[in-house]
Amino acid sequence: LVGSEMCIRDSIKGDNGLGQSARIMCRLLDENKEPHVIRDFFVPPGGSRSNDTYADRLTEELPFDVNIIHVNASEFMVAYLSLGKEVWDYRYNIGYWAWELETFPEEWLPAFKLVDEVWTPSDFVTNTLKKYTDKPVITVPHCVAPETDTVKFDRKHFNLPEDKFLFLVMYNSGSVMERKNPLAAIKAFKEAFCKDEQTKEKYKDVGLVIKISEAELSAEDEKIIGSVIEDCDNIYYMCGHMGRCEVNTLLADVDVYVSLHRSEGFGLVMAESMYVGTPVIATDWSGNTEFMNSDTACMVGYDMIELDKDYEPFKKGNVWADAHVDEAADYMRRLYEDKDFYERIAGNGQKYARELSLIHISE
Repeated sequence: LVGSEMCIRDSIKGDNGLGQSARIMCRLLDENKEPHVIRDFFVPPGGSRSNDTYADRLTEELPFDVNIIHVNASEFMVAYLSLGKEVWDYRYNIGYWAWELETFPEEWLPAFKLVDEVWTPSDFVTNTLKKYTDKPVITVPHCVAPETDTVKFDRKHFNLPEDKFLFLVMYNSGSVMERKNPLAAIKAFKEAFCKDEQTKEKYKDVGLVIKISEAELSAEDEKIIGSVIEDCDNIYYMCGHMGRCEVNTLLADVDVYVSLHRSEGFGLVMAESMYVGTPVIATDWSGNTEFMNSDTACMVGYDMIELDKDYEPFKKGNVWADAHVDEAADYMRRLYEDKDFYERIAGNGQKYARELSLIHISE
């Protein structure tokens, strides 16, 4: 996009998926030598904002007539009122939105009036939004290229055992625990490796790592997680902030990444895991299915279930996927026990993720 201006919420500094999304686009614009400026926009309280990759390029100047606005639809009106009409008027405004369900909240529909076009990271999101607007909605997938440093950030750095086969579950408390569904992954791990003392002894060199980002956003999450892992001494709980390279390297340091999510608009961490060569076990539904399949990842079946109550911003009555825990447990055991299967999934996944990234750059 020639001569673009990027107006960024907490994303450009944010230690979350939205922040990573914005930084990916900045990197692509740089790599394609497209002129652009970056303006920061933040809706408090938000989450942590420690990423300074583009801090020295932030500006209030708006020299171009196109905005690519990384602000979720839920906060678009806040952005409009806060930034002022001069940021929006007489410019072509593109909203870059992600969403995780096949229905869109009615209260967010006015946001369509503020944009000329919408970009999304996946056809899953695009197909949902097209139900609600006649304006162009275009899929512009994330182009992942995670940087790692396995020398600086080895297992010892993370206080993780170097002699165990480690699975990793990771999510941000601000992303709604019920959607990320770490409890299903923990249940699958315990079914596979911890269901009785004999099983624990057989698989004593297997472990599960649980990493929660911004746990301060939900003390209840920590309490729930703690209650379901207290009976296993091979589950390692990690909490607190990490830099982007540190997180990427953690993905490379473990043996398998597990996401039994109920819905994803894209699934950045899954794509990044594949890119660094770590096999992924994932729910076979929503945005992640556009960059993974049964040849490149362990795809877990599911039942569609109705939300029994509101999990803001996800409303009661909507539906999402509930992964089959027993199937995930089988994949966990197979990846641990079958080296050929492990190497095939790891290699195919890495090759596919890197090829897709090259395609997206060229586009």
